[in-house]
Amino acid sequence: MKIAQIAPLAERCPPRLYGGTERIVAYLTEELVRQGHDVTLFASGDSKTSARLVPCCDVALRLNPAVSDPLPYHMMMLEEVRRRADDFDVLHFHIDLLHYPMLASFSDKVVTTLHGRLDLADLKPFYSMFWRYPLVSISNEQRRPMPPVNWAGTVYHGLPQDLLPFTAKPKGDYLAFLGRISPEKRPDRAIEIAARSGLPLKIAAKVDKTDQAYWDEFISPLVANHRNVEFIGEINEHQKADFLGNARALLFPIDWPEPFGLVMIEAMACGTPTIAFRCGSVPEVIDDGVTGFVVRDLDEALDAVRRVDSLDRAKVRATFEDRFTVERMAREYVDIYRNLPFVRRALLRSARLSAPGVSNSGQMDLSAVA
Repeated sequence: MKIAQIAPLAERCPPRLYGGTERIVAYLTEELVRQGHDVTLFASGDSKTSARLVPCCDVALRLNPAVSDPLPYHMMMLEEVRRRADDFDVLHFHIDLLHYPMLASFSDKVVTTLHGRLDLADLKPFYSMFWRYPLVSISNEQRRPMPPVNWAGTVYHGLPQDLLPFTAKPKGDYLAFLGRISPEKRPDRAIEIAARSGLPLKIAAKVDKTDQAYWDEFISPLVANHRNVEFIGEINEHQKADFLGNARALLFPIDWPEPFGLVMIEAMACGTPTIAFRCGSVPEVIDDGVTGFVVRDLDEALDAVRRVDSLDRAKVRATFEDRFTVERMAREYVDIYRNLPFVRRALLRSARLSAPGVSNSGQMDLSAVA
């Protein structure tokens, strides 16, 4: 198939540091290429890919101090997609809702993965208006606040199997917090769990401009007041393997409807259990008592810290390999692509043309979906 992946422009694909959506788009793109598809990636110009790259800005917008408004760059990207739409069998969008007004002329080849929270009041009337277009959720729980829409499926995120190595015997005796400093991620809970358990806590996280005040007023003073807490800042993929792999456990003390939580399967790939609060996708991702513990409050979290060494890190890694690889993710997306009307018609036409006694002249090359 000829597939277009349309990524956000905030980070490159894959991101140098933090960035969940762009990271997943990058992994999916590479795996689709590996499986033999003809893939074009619409992304920032500094992206690294084996697909055909259409650069839609020079560098990732978050890393460009000259950019104050990302919207014009996304609108220019959409115009580029519109111009080239006839070149593709599938247009896979990962940019939430900006593209909807332009979809009418090629809606039969479009699918959109929703990567964010969907419980915001402004989204319900929007998706009620555009209910016909197929959507993919990244967890079943993510769907719950939505009005009736055209769900094409739920596809859990996946990682390359060799991206993060398994660590059977971690060298560190610390708890890890990885992600973003924000009120909904609750780094304050992580600090309290570490303080009450007596274990060191290492925080590897980015601080967005929107969360700078929260960091300055609440979290930075907490870090300063706890000798057992170390703030590392943003880390890259190589550093992540060591950071997660050598931790006793990952703390995921969220307080919001998490759509997926990529860091949980990153820890899982390393064999590191996760102690996560029961919010959003957590019960779908974590097998309680196998890959970690799903808890409801701080007392349960502290009990989980005491019990975490009883979990088999090899089983944690085996669960990752069974449920959360990029190969599985790509297969499920290809199944969704095959059910798009444009692709279904092309497959039917291809089957008819290849029937005995029928000329194959003009046959569309969709053999890779078989």
